[in-house]
Amino acid sequence: MIELLTPTQLDEMRPAGKFVGEVLTALSEAADVGVNLLELDALAHDMIRKRGAESCYIDYHPSFGAMPFGKVLCTSVNDAVLHGLPHDYKLKDGDLASFDFAVSVDGWVCDSAVSVTVGTPRDEDVQLIAHAQEALDAAIAVARAGNKVGDISAAIGEVGRSHGLLVNTQFGGHGVGRTMHGDPHVPNDGRPGRGFALQPGLVIAIEPWFLHTTDEIVMDPDGWTIRSADGSRGAHVEHTIAITEGDPIVMTART
Repeated sequence: MIELLTPTQLDEMRPAGKFVGEVLTALSEAADVGVNLLELDALAHDMIRKRGAESCYIDYHPSFGAMPFGKVLCTSVNDAVLHGLPHDYKLKDGDLASFDFAVSVDGWVCDSAVSVTVGTPRDEDVQLIAHAQEALDAAIAVARAGNKVGDISAAIGEVGRSHGLLVNTQFGGHGVGRTMHGDPHVPNDGRPGRGFALQPGLVIAIEPWFLHTTDEIVMDPDGWTIRSADGSRGAHVEHTIAITEGDPIVMTART
């Protein structure tokens, strides 16, 4: 079921988005050579406890998951691009890392992701992150009442293809509200003018992700971490946004 929130409810959701942005900013600043992924998960967990928030991940067990996730943060490094399960790995110079984070604050959920380079960046990684961000910006720009979900999807796919990237549509954006994943599904490619009509009060997470040289993915034995099939690196960015009568509200904006 797709829920449309009132302006009052959207205001109630803002603290969740602000907190998610604060956590991702702290993680981006903490990600450095020698830092363990488990340390980053612990940092996010500590911030959750201090805020009195509730993790959307730790007990999450969808049909595709081999087990409950068990952590509060997705950490995807290099050829991993989605749902990376934090494990005993120390970040290395030149790594490309994506952090995906969702929590509930006062009953409202927001979800966001960021990709960063560690130490000395590779030019191709910086470009890939920029392309993903460009796609997110283009998608947000058309996330307006009267347009369709297909307009968002088409904007993402067009940016990806303009940079010679292949676009995977198996995992994409989704509705957000009282729970982390809801309708409508927001694919990362599609046809403009198609799909669910965007209406004021609709809250969705938009999350472009690209791989350098493929759109094929494989899953690790942990049942969660999704990697490129050819070993090429990936970048993932995401914001929770609300449709209004005018410009969309980026709930998870980072300062």
